[in-house]
Amino acid sequence: MPHDFDEPRSLSGIHASAWEGRKGVYRHGQLPDNFDDVIPMWVADMDYSAAPPIRAALAQEVDRGYLGYFGNPGPASEAVSQWIGARHGWTPDPKAVRFTNGVIAGLVITLESFTDPGDGIILFPPVYHAFARRIEALDRKVVESQLVLEDGAFRMDLETLQEQLTGSEKAVVFCSPHNPGGRLWSAEEIRALVDFCVKNDLMLISDEIHMDLTFPGATHHATAAVAPDCMDRFVFLGAASKAFNIAGGETGFAIIPDTDLRARFDRNVARYGGPPNRFGMAMTMAAFTEGGGWLDNVCTYLAENFALWQDRIGKLPGVEVMAMSSTYLAWADFTATGMDEAELERRIGVEARLAVSPGLDFGSGGGQCRRFNLAKPRPVLIEAIERMEAAFADLQ
Repeated sequence: MPHDFDEPRSLSGIHASAWEGRKGVYRHGQLPDNFDDVIPMWVADMDYSAAPPIRAALAQEVDRGYLGYFGNPGPASEAVSQWIGARHGWTPDPKAVRFTNGVIAGLVITLESFTDPGDGIILFPPVYHAFARRIEALDRKVVESQLVLEDGAFRMDLETLQEQLTGSEKAVVFCSPHNPGGRLWSAEEIRALVDFCVKNDLMLISDEIHMDLTFPGATHHATAAVAPDCMDRFVFLGAASKAFNIAGGETGFAIIPDTDLRARFDRNVARYGGPPNRFGMAMTMAAFTEGGGWLDNVCTYLAENFALWQDRIGKLPGVEVMAMSSTYLAWADFTATGMDEAELERRIGVEARLAVSPGLDFGSGGGQCRRFNLAKPRPVLIEAIERMEAAFADLQ
């Protein structure tokens, strides 16, 4: 039975982060009088109900009545391997899979395993803000290689980055598909980045958590499928959480094909201790074994949402909506409107009553930009679009 993604859902009062934390995106002391009417479009999760197989798997766990420690991740590792192989052309050895308490926890363990305090970690901003925060919290140095906007899309500038290197850089954190903006990197771009890492002896940490949220007709190129020769310096980070809207399960995984690197990673995993989250593992296995049909429907719906968003918001004078073919995190540049950050917050946050992510959170290149979560029921998205049109009506 097709899922009704148009179904309106009230997420207020159920400890949903997107709703409970809306005030945090207002940075200039301005709040709308009717704050309860603010639509959250900032946190990267979807408003849709989880896939029926996932909900059934959780119900089974509860009905069984055993809520103790989780053991034997072998079947889950097999499910991860088979899913990536079928969907993305790379079938990792299940023995190389390590489950973590979310992708960011996996990033922390990876950085602690393969870098030292003071080392430079390369990012390509504007990019997911949690990367820089964790790097700095670990006393590593963020090295920014700002993405270049070319023909309406981000691209990496590896030539300029090469000139910037000091020798202290030890790793690259690569976001593929890219967040924000839903950029799918070509096989040639990924190959160039791998060659860059080999040339400069850098670890390549590839966060591919959004890999399954690819629009119909588009292709996500798994880094390991494009460059299987880089496994001696490679860590893959992923999860079912974004594609299947199960981030509350706090379950991700790292895949480390090289045995020596995996042993170093395992030594750090042992420092944190504890088995995976039972419910997160149940959801992950159900997603990767029975959730494919639901996911395909989600990707079609998200592509239609973006087409609607691009058609209408892209017509606002001075607003550039970046083309996207993956994720549900749209990137819009308001620079040409001539408005400063406070004015943009007033228009978007106060007049339109939308809680969105400020572009400055994503590092260099984010000023006068905003990230919008489009994973809404279409009636809610249309309401958000109409509010934006009204808030910027004087520019038309």
